[in-house]
This record gives sequence, structure tokens and C-alpha cells, in this order.
Amino acid sequence: MSRNYWGRGKDRLDEGEATALAHAARGRGAVSNAAGRFEPVHRVLSDDGWGVHDAEAPALRTTLIIDATRSIIARNQSPDISFDRSINPYRGCEHGCIYCFARPSHAYLGMSAGLDFESKLFIKPKAAELLAGELSAKGYRVRPIAIGTNTDPYQPIERTHRIMRQVLEVLASFRHPVTIVTKSHLVTRDIDILQPMAKANLARVAVSVTTLDRRLARAMEPRAATPERRLEAIAALSEAGIPTAVMTAPIIPALNDSEMEAILERARDQGARQAGYVILRLPLEIKDLFREWLAAHFPDKAQHVMSLIRQMRGGRDYDADWQRRMTGTGPYASLIAKRFGVAVRRLGLNARLPPLDTSAFRPPHTSRQLDLL
Repeated sequence: MSRNYWGRGKDRLDEGEATALAHAARGRGAVSNAAGRFEPVHRVLSDDGWGVHDAEAPALRTTLIIDATRSIIARNQSPDISFDRSINPYRGCEHGCIYCFARPSHAYLGMSAGLDFESKLFIKPKAAELLAGELSAKGYRVRPIAIGTNTDPYQPIERTHRIMRQVLEVLASFRHPVTIVTKSHLVTRDIDILQPMAKANLARVAVSVTTLDRRLARAMEPRAATPERRLEAIAALSEAGIPTAVMTAPIIPALNDSEMEAILERARDQGARQAGYVILRLPLEIKDLFREWLAAHFPDKAQHVMSLIRQMRGGRDYDADWQRRMTGTGPYASLIAKRFGVAVRRLGLNARLPPLDTSAFRPPHTSRQLDLL
């Protein structure tokens, strides 16, 4: 069947299409639910003359699915990232960030990278148990574990399921180093675990702040914490002595790039010690989802935004080359890099921290045995 959807491949929609898409799923990021790239059947939305453009879509509820995975530590060999292992307590993310590069992973589950990704969530209730087993395995070699690099471990469902907290409890008991990336204030709930870990040089946190504009944040990251709450999280973590960085990621030209220096300054004032950025990435299904979202929410800017993105991606919507995918290329990408570098130096957001400690690692039973000697 055809793979055409409302607005698919278009930088501008007519008034009826834009209205329908903008209201298709209130409180969600994606404005469509295109079938995954591996699916044999693709849905087509069309107007049969009964006013579909003006119809209010029913509320989209979040569905939780048990993920019966048998392992919890994921490994990678990507040359352009700083960690070789990670944990994702959840698959899919209710934050609904339209730009999330993890969206295409839902296609492997036979689901859409669109609304399915943010409403059909997989939880891993045995994550802590699996982690304890893997850390206890003979021959395990310690390297920092990154959490939050794919989906946010502190997304709304963590409030009740507490899987991330259980994972942290295991890591603390093993004295295992961890890095966390989140855009949720909920991370402050676990300061009681993170503070002693940080004191032992076992934990660091990065908080993602993409904009200071509440309206843009609401459209772009509908169920994530507000910009102010993220800054408050930076302050609380920093005050507790937990080394905290700010991530101005992703940088989206003509949408949030003008805010970069202001975000960095506000984060510095709250205690952030380091900073990072990533240029918007649009792999696989994300490029179409993002174009739909732009056309629905920012129709007057859509063509300009996509033009600037292509200027940073060699004339394409995305360039997956390891050396270029994070920073882009061309004059506009170079300008962003220079602005970021100048701001980081001016604000002192380039603190040099020692590597996280891997020498303190001890399985809990070993620690108890040593205490008896």
C-alpha cells in the first residue's frame, strides 16, 4: 500500500491539514503514527468529505507492556560516543520529544516511531535483578555505565515503577560508576543515592535544556519537565555536590539556536560545571515525523528550518557519518561550534573532572566478606 500520509514529505500544509495535525494528539510530540519501516502494511489518512480535518481525535492513552528481556547492559562500539555500555530501564518515552533519535527503535518492535513510541511503552521490571547478575558475572570488567542515552530513565512512568531507582541502588551497592542524562526534575528524588556515589567519584549527571521558551518546549517536548524545572534540577544536584553538566541538545536552526548562550548562562548560574551540544539528527523515520511536526506547529518557518538543516548535512536531511552526525558540516554548523566554544570558555563551563573511579568496584557479597576480615 501507499506510504503517503498527511503532510508526508511536505514543508507546508494547507490550513485544514495543519489544524487537524496540530490537534491530532494533544499532549503528544508526533502528529502521526506512520507504520514502522519493517511493516508490510501502511495506513493512509484521507478526507472522504465528512469533515475529518475538523474532527477532534480521542485522547491517546499510554499503554505499558512488560519487556521480558534477559539482559540489561547494552554494548556499543560507536567511535563518536564516550561510553561503551548503557542501560535503558524503558523502551519508548512518554516525554514525546519530536526530535528523539531513539524513535526508530520502535520499528524493531513492529510499532510506529511516531505516536506509538511515546504511548506504547515497554518497562523492564527485572532490570535491577538482571543488572546484579551481570555485574556479578566472573570476568566482568568495569567501565562507567551510561543511562538515559536512548530513552529518559526519569520519564513520567518512573514515578510509580521506580525501575531507575532500583538500578541505581544496585550500582551503588556494587560501587559501580554511572553517568545519567535526563530532562526530568525527578532525578532529584534520587539525590540520596547519587550524593554518596558522587562523593566517591562514582556518579555524574547531565540535564538536557533545549529551550527557555515554555511554549516551544511544550510543543517540542510535551511531557518533559518545563525549562525552569530542569534548571532547578541542575541547582539541586549541584548543591548536593553531584557534578552536573548541561546539554543544549539538540540545536535546531531557526528554532532554538538563538537561545544557546542564554541557556548556558542560566545553567552556569545554577551550578552546572560542564556543557555539551549536538546538532539535530534526523535518521530514518524521524526526518518525516519532524517535517510533519514543523508543518503543523511552525508552518511559516518550516522551509527555512529544513533549508538550514540541509546546509549542515551536505544537502540532505541527515548525514549518518560517524565524524559528522553530531556536529554537522558547513558554515552554519561551524558558526554554532564557534559560538558554543566561546560561550563555554566565557562562562567557565569547561571544568576538567577526573575519570570516574572504576577501582572501587566490589560485588556486595565480597564487600561483606572483606568487612569480616
